[in-house]
Amino acid sequence: MVKPAVLVLAAIPGLVAVAIAVPMLTQAEIPFSAATPDDRLELEYTRHHLRKVSFGVTDRVGSERSEILKIASDGSSTYSVVEGGRSLPERGFDLSDGQMLRLTAFIKETGVAAIPAESFPVQGGATEYQKSVLKITLNGQHRQLSWPEQNATDRFIPPIITQLEAELDGILDAARGE
Repeated sequence: MVKPAVLVLAAIPGLVAVAIAVPMLTQAEIPFSAATPDDRLELEYTRHHLRKVSFGVTDRVGSERSEILKIASDGSSTYSVVEGGRSLPERGFDLSDGQMLRLTAFIKETGVAAIPAESFPVQGGATEYQKSVLKITLNGQHRQLSWPEQNATDRFIPPIITQLEAELDGILDAARGE
């Protein structure tokens, strides 16, 4: 038979978790500290489609296509493509204030800008993969992250980076007109 003291000790972590989770779940809006009108966010997101080419003794990784998304702090954005070494015409568009607020809040609250600039080495056998590079300027502080797609590396890519990548890929799709 289980002693009451053991039950009480086992229940303490559950009570602490409930005490933390209830205020977070009942909060209906983004906290004021998440993003303020004074925040200045600039992003440059580049997605490279890379291919390894073998020359017998040596291998070379080359970019077949690069997509570049630049977002200024006022929401004005440009989308450009470099394919086969040639730059295609840029497309300009604007992000809404809501989209900018969402990006700023996501980057500030999740701590993406504070992630160490770790190296995500590419597996030796990877011949075709995508590599993403994100340059963040948040309130004057600069940060750069780069990572390959998950199946091209043995290291675990944090879900925060994957979620931000999905958000930026959605903006890329809209810029392409998809």
